[in-house]
Amino acid sequence: MSVDKVLANAEQGFQASMARLFTLLRIPSISTDPAYKQHCAEAADVLVAELKAMGFDAAARPTGGHPMIVAHYKSKTATAKTPHVLFYGHYDMQPVDPVDLWHTKPFEPTLKKDKDGVERIYGRGTADDKGQLMTFVEAARAWITTTGSVPINATFLIEGEEESGSPSLIPFLKANKAELSCDVAFVCDTNMWDAKTPAITTRLRGLVHEEIIITSPSIDLHSGMYGGAAMNPIRAMSKLIAALHDKNGRVAIPGFYTGVAELPKAVKKQWASLKFSEKKFLGAVGLKSAAGEKGRSVIELIWSRPTAEVNGIWGGYTGAGGKTVIPSKAHAKLTFRLVGKQNPKKVLAAFQAFAKKQMPKDAVITFSGHGGGSPASEISEDNMFIQKSSAALKTEFKKEAVLMGSGGSIPIVRCFKDILGMDSVLVGFGLNDDAIHSPNEKYNVSSFQRGIKSWIRIMGALGE
Repeated sequence: MSVDKVLANAEQGFQASMARLFTLLRIPSISTDPAYKQHCAEAADVLVAELKAMGFDAAARPTGGHPMIVAHYKSKTATAKTPHVLFYGHYDMQPVDPVDLWHTKPFEPTLKKDKDGVERIYGRGTADDKGQLMTFVEAARAWITTTGSVPINATFLIEGEEESGSPSLIPFLKANKAELSCDVAFVCDTNMWDAKTPAITTRLRGLVHEEIIITSPSIDLHSGMYGGAAMNPIRAMSKLIAALHDKNGRVAIPGFYTGVAELPKAVKKQWASLKFSEKKFLGAVGLKSAAGEKGRSVIELIWSRPTAEVNGIWGGYTGAGGKTVIPSKAHAKLTFRLVGKQNPKKVLAAFQAFAKKQMPKDAVITFSGHGGGSPASEISEDNMFIQKSSAALKTEFKKEAVLMGSGGSIPIVRCFKDILGMDSVLVGFGLNDDAIHSPNEKYNVSSFQRGIKSWIRIMGALGE
């Protein structure tokens, strides 16, 4: 059966697809607020009913929090070489506050053509993540309606706690490892490069948190009586923070770059061809020049290089007016974004050893003791699933898909790798201006429509 016939079916049924999306968007499935618990269950039930009607073996599984949807589909055209693919999304949403900043009702999805001529759907959850996950669902529907079967063996895992930290996810994955382990996972919670250029996110930075306290005198001291004689912990903290980076912007912690590889030449060349405006990117937040490692582009710095950042620092008197004290304690919160094969525990240990060496006499440093952290996630650009998805996206958009990095972290990707043993391919159709988590969240109609068509093509390519 030609993919073109499936695409034509999706085109003819697009208004019905929009109606199903709107039904889901009207359900205020806010996972973080207990007052919306029943609405989360309702959203799960709606999705389960849709998947069952399409022929999936689907159920809303109970967890310690909100239900986890698991749905399986055995392809009628499967052979021994047909891959088993897991599709992941989430049906829960962020709260809508502040409500007074919305131009439309958050849970009444509104179709609107803006001044730029682009038609958009406004409402909470449109881009994050109901509009995105429904591209999976509607693509599968088009295949089944047209051919009688999805061309791959598929498992849908749709959770209801992504926006509240996914507390039930890891226990659920561990308890259902055999059932959920597939050849690859596709995650739809990401963006395109721009409105006309598709993208696949192939690398995510890992993350380590640390909080430190430096103590010097046992109590706050009068700065007139003790100034010049007593060690000020804020002074020790300032010395430590200043020592974190060298004059070229590199992190100065010994061993910090162990496991950090240079970009493949082909990837670096593609990134350079994106015509990314560093001036515009930095200028939008009031900055003029990059502060990271010298000699590297901004895209390299945010997508493929590790960081050491101070997220907060405090100590002593911070109220109105003056109070002449030498404080007893100084505090700081730090995070380290990791890339490549950096080991979170080793990075944390290296920082702690480095910090201790920076301490002057009479300054004692203590650490939060939380430990943990998550390593970076990377999938090789020559991976078969990346290659087939990239080719399918190029056919749909008539442009090469950007194989991009992300400065942030998506914990589910590491969970799939560490618990289920499978890589993830991140293909999404959101845009940077979709205002996710903010008032007036939106999803371009073209993102929804071309998202469905793209997944039809990807499913077809994987089933060949």
